[in-house]
Amino acid sequence: MVTPMKTQIDHLVVVAQTLEQGVQWCEDKMGVVPGMGGEHERFGTHNRLFKIATPASPFAYLEIIAINPAAKVPACARWFDMDDPAIRAAVAIEPKLVHFVVNTSDIQVAGQALRALGIDCGPAVQASRHSRKGLLQWQITVRNDGKRLFNGALPTLIQWGKADAEDPMRLHPRNSLPRSGVGLSGISITHPSADKLQAAYEALGLTGVPIISGPANMTVTLRTPKGIIELQSMGA
Repeated sequence: MVTPMKTQIDHLVVVAQTLEQGVQWCEDKMGVVPGMGGEHERFGTHNRLFKIATPASPFAYLEIIAINPAAKVPACARWFDMDDPAIRAAVAIEPKLVHFVVNTSDIQVAGQALRALGIDCGPAVQASRHSRKGLLQWQITVRNDGKRLFNGALPTLIQWGKADAEDPMRLHPRNSLPRSGVGLSGISITHPSADKLQAAYEALGLTGVPIISGPANMTVTLRTPKGIIELQSMGA
């Protein structure tokens, strides 16, 4: 018997021009200070994180990510379209929601499911960074051109830990993050290719993220110390 594929929300991606800008934005908009993250040598970026987990999305966190000015220019395209001039221009004004990531227990099978639909999400690359709880290791799909798909509405795939680990989620980032007072209420999508995007979600076993036809946009609703707020990608 084949076990149906299942993915779940892992984290939201907010790109900032600098981490300092991102931290200030979080304080002003949500009343929280992101926790420490780390550096991604392969892509020349660094991040700050805070937990947004709920019973419906138990591993969810929000990532503020920026180009690391102290890092070498990477030999490859940066992930999440961070080299795109339009993204850079937008985040020069304020940090911007651009994407989300889902975790899976078998990233190779999940990637094959998308390729069967004619969707190239890119190879699963190895990545790691140090944390207070130990070395974080993961595989993540990154296209060679660094591009997101469907205006960021098709999530990147991530698989935490080593493939043969007994408990690969033991060193998931949210395990080292304190409660932030922020919770993820929901993600909803509008997109002109809603039918194709829906087929991709179904192939991945991703549920709970409604999609309707319309101009490209991702709306994230969060409960915060400053009340209910919405973040929107507006087709970025």
